[in-house]
Amino acid sequence: MHIPDGFIDIPTSVAFAGIAAAGVALSLKGAKSSLDEKTAPLAGLTATFIFAVQMLNFPVAAGTSGHLLGGALAAILVGPWVASLALTVVLVMQALLFADGGLTALGLSVFNMSLIGVWVGYAIFVLVKKILPKNKSSISIAAFVAGLISVPCAAAGFVLQYAIGGTATFSITQVLTAMIGTHVLIGIGEGVISALAVGAVMASRSDLVYGYKGSTQLLETRVKE
Repeated sequence: MHIPDGFIDIPTSVAFAGIAAAGVALSLKGAKSSLDEKTAPLAGLTATFIFAVQMLNFPVAAGTSGHLLGGALAAILVGPWVASLALTVVLVMQALLFADGGLTALGLSVFNMSLIGVWVGYAIFVLVKKILPKNKSSISIAAFVAGLISVPCAAAGFVLQYAIGGTATFSITQVLTAMIGTHVLIGIGEGVISALAVGAVMASRSDLVYGYKGSTQLLETRVKE
């Protein structure tokens, strides 16, 4: 998912860098209403956790490996606005310090992971949470589904970028099959890690989980009515 320099042409990279910059700017504005003295430390811890776990790969299939993207997990813990910022910081640090993803492709990666991964993951989480019973266990289940679906959706973002400005000789069909097929498997691991991480925080400090606080507020409103 970390795109190297030269894999997507410069015009496409510049275009998606502009989209990513706009998304990050909106996230900065939206995060102002999400952060407080309680959630700010959790946002820092979330970014640190994702940065560390993304360095760990697990085997997938046919000699390939994957790692946590963390978009859905971060969105559930600290909200989608802050999550987009946290993932962007992680991607910038990885590109600058570890050459994990090219600098010219940074906008492409931010678009896929910080925007698509976060917002699709959070949308799926909210949808599943509405369907399930209103309890703490449902939060972990919704986190699993969100993590599972967010990864191939982020991979689909790369397929779109490749279709527009890919420089390699692989056909779009080959890229689509390889990316989606592999990232569905990675998504399973993503879902498990997301569910376990959210469940661990829920067990000790459920009041800090952004995705759960929304449920609590809705329940309180209904009782008052």
